[in-house]
Amino acid sequence: MLKKYRYDGTKKFDIHEVSTDETSLESDRKKAEVKTAENAVKIEELQAKLYADKKEGLILLFQAMDAAGKDGTIAAVLTCLNPHGVTETAFKAPSSVEQSHDFLWRIHSHAPSKGEIAIFNRSHYEEVLIQRVKKMWNNQSYAERIDRDEILENRYEDIRNYEKYLYHNSIRVVKLFLNVSRKEQAKRFLARIDEPEKNWKFSGSDFEERQYWDDYQQAFEAAVNKTGTKEAPWYVVPADHKWYMRYVVSEIILHTLEKMNPHYPEVTKERLEQFADYKEQLEKELKK
Repeated sequence: MLKKYRYDGTKKFDIHEVSTDETSLESDRKKAEVKTAENAVKIEELQAKLYADKKEGLILLFQAMDAAGKDGTIAAVLTCLNPHGVTETAFKAPSSVEQSHDFLWRIHSHAPSKGEIAIFNRSHYEEVLIQRVKKMWNNQSYAERIDRDEILENRYEDIRNYEKYLYHNSIRVVKLFLNVSRKEQAKRFLARIDEPEKNWKFSGSDFEERQYWDDYQQAFEAAVNKTGTKEAPWYVVPADHKWYMRYVVSEIILHTLEKMNPHYPEVTKERLEQFADYKEQLEKELKK
């Protein structure tokens, strides 16, 4: 099931040809929710082994248009994770300090240690999404010495090389594009306007960004095609039905952890003999 959502450089992604409202599992929401809950138990178990094993790290990277459901999906699918060994970073607009460094500087400091999982809510891909759409690099110092037509290609190359570098250093990157339709985004924006408890989620900038919809679609398509690799694949997940999106995301994360195949460290014979001695002493204490 995941193969059709996976883009690792072996096929082209055409954003106009993929469905945003697709469902499977016989379109049964209850079945999907039960399976998502079952996956959560398995993910929790594998995370515990990953943390104990300390051989690999994992980045779960989420990108999407506004209102696609990044925050809700992260909360719903990954609540099962033990906070000890997990970090989440929401990459907002870069600060002046971050802008004074290379664009990957602020990203790399949040890369996970071996045994840990890092959740990226947005990421270095903002450099080839909003930066591309708004042509923000025109205001950067490097624009004076680099042909503007080359800047974007340089960014794709830098990202590919960076993610390969992470893979070579035992950190896997799984990238999830939650693909929502323009119509569904409008519905969710209206809900944020009409429902008082959701008012805080909506701002004028959200509506303004919507005016660039077609440009963002092109930017996402290019990002997936330019940076999807076997080492760091993209998954384009239909996002119009939140229950199905969360089910698919849980399947992707579970599949990734199963492929990593972490194990609890083996205890040596000598340590087991020590345990036997400790056990005997502790039991004597309890009998006193």
